[in-house]
Amino acid sequence: MTGPYDLITMGRLGVDLYPLRTGVPLGEAETFGRFLGGSAANVAVAAARLGRRTALISRTGDDPFGGFLHRALRDFGVDDRWVTPVAAYPTPLTFCEMHPPDHFPLYFYRRPKAPDLEIHAHELDLDAVRAARVFWMTGTGLSEEPSRGATLAALAARSRRAVTVFDLDWRPVFWDAAGGAAAARPHYAAALAHATVAVGNAEECEVATGEREPHAAARALLAAGVELAVVKQGPEGVLAVHRDGTAVRVPPVEVEVVNGLGAGDAFGGALCHGLLAGWDLPRTVRYANAAGAIVASRLACSSAMPDRDEVAEVLRGGGATAAGGPPGPGTGASDDTGPRPGPGTGPGAVPGDGPGPGAGSAAGGASAGDAASAGAPTGPHTGAGASDDTGPRPGVTPGPATGLGAVPDAGPAPGSPLAGRRPVGGGA
Repeated sequence: MTGPYDLITMGRLGVDLYPLRTGVPLGEAETFGRFLGGSAANVAVAAARLGRRTALISRTGDDPFGGFLHRALRDFGVDDRWVTPVAAYPTPLTFCEMHPPDHFPLYFYRRPKAPDLEIHAHELDLDAVRAARVFWMTGTGLSEEPSRGATLAALAARSRRAVTVFDLDWRPVFWDAAGGAAAARPHYAAALAHATVAVGNAEECEVATGEREPHAAARALLAAGVELAVVKQGPEGVLAVHRDGTAVRVPPVEVEVVNGLGAGDAFGGALCHGLLAGWDLPRTVRYANAAGAIVASRLACSSAMPDRDEVAEVLRGGGATAAGGPPGPGTGASDDTGPRPGPGTGPGAVPGDGPGPGAGSAAGGASAGDAASAGAPTGPHTGAGASDDTGPRPGVTPGPATGLGAVPDAGPAPGSPLAGRRPVGGGA
């Protein structure tokens, strides 16, 4: 297959080990499921399940878990050619506890250093990065060298072309040695200057811009250089504001939450799918909310990513199914998104050489991930965030909805909110 990728993601990759029963502390768990994890990896998987041609730039240990991740990526339809081994460091592991609806403690094992922070600028295929219709990077990639320099080099190569997404992805534990939020802000500012889309929750927006209130945060992100700001508000839904003045608030979908981790990456992959399809902003964010809600209703993360038919069912008001499909690239027959992309091209309105006009185009698309902990209800956490790293951000408790003035409410698809269930929106 030749031609540009629909999506290239860059960043975290590791193995998630989840108890196979909810409500069980780790010290009492006896059986675990092993899954591909890491926000950048999961966003690539989520988009691949929706029919997109995706690839990941990351690194693993030179060990059996690294081999497992390569096999899993290929099984999901994600190109792993730029995932390389680091002999000096083991493949990261992440354990979680699941106490639905809103408590999912995470325990990261990324010491002495995670291989995905050993990405070097000279190893990048910058021609492929430039050509990708969407490029996705995360804040964690800025936390240490050489990953920081490599991430900024990839962003510079993009030259703000097409859709370049910065998932603000604030993980305090990864920045402790560097000096915390104060040390992170200049690096976030440097990345924002190259990005066309920024996605984050209230805490992440505050780290990046100093603003926490959703509208103020969106304005600050636009002032920092992006064309589209997506501010996730957990149970309050999502606020998306475009530089052209388009603004929309999309409320969450309500589901029975099983595991909130992974919902953000499903949200991000679905956002990429929507903007590649050239949809308007309300439709794109509504679709992403539905994808995130599906994953929140399931046990796993990567293997729970929905295909097009499953998202379409939720949007029709059918609700999310409890069990995800088997690992592998998405093969759903159809939904309202149009034909599947062909080799290296795809049907989207976002050409590889630059943005298209209007919301939902290069400047108007949205993405989130782990990224955005999209859709997962927030609650106390151990460590710095989600395994797939997609879970809710630690210590963030969404407050009451702020006044949205004239911002239109896109609303859920008819019948999609399910009474008595937990709201799952853009994430915390």
